[in-house]
Amino acid sequence: MSRAVEESNRRMLRARDAMDRAYTEPLDIPALARIAHVSPAHFIRTFRATFGETPHRYLQRRRVERAMFLLRETDKSVTEVCMTVGFSSLGTFSRTFHAILGESPTAYRKRAVPSVVPNCFGMAYMRPASFPEGGP
Repeated sequence: MSRAVEESNRRMLRARDAMDRAYTEPLDIPALARIAHVSPAHFIRTFRATFGETPHRYLQRRRVERAMFLLRETDKSVTEVCMTVGFSSLGTFSRTFHAILGESPTAYRKRAVPSVVPNCFGMAYMRPASFPEGGP
């Protein structure tokens, strides 16, 4: 791996880490691009080439992962979970959740069983896949 590619990957990891820390906040591509020291358009292209999905899809998947945990482990309503993980619309949350997992948040909650294994193992096992091509 060349030094330039390695440096680019580090920059993308810094931006992805920032997204992981602030996943409940609105996605701000220009701010993330500044963290990676590239233009917004180059950031989107490079992020996708590095991680296999756009920054927007990555953020949605992270939010759904957190929502899965909250639906399984808390008594919060679906609307409360939606707002807690950073979605501003219940409709968008439900549509995105269904696109990633193939079922509604309510159906997931009914089927899900609270974790009895350490959270890190459960998160790795339960991690949803990225959207298929042509998805939201």
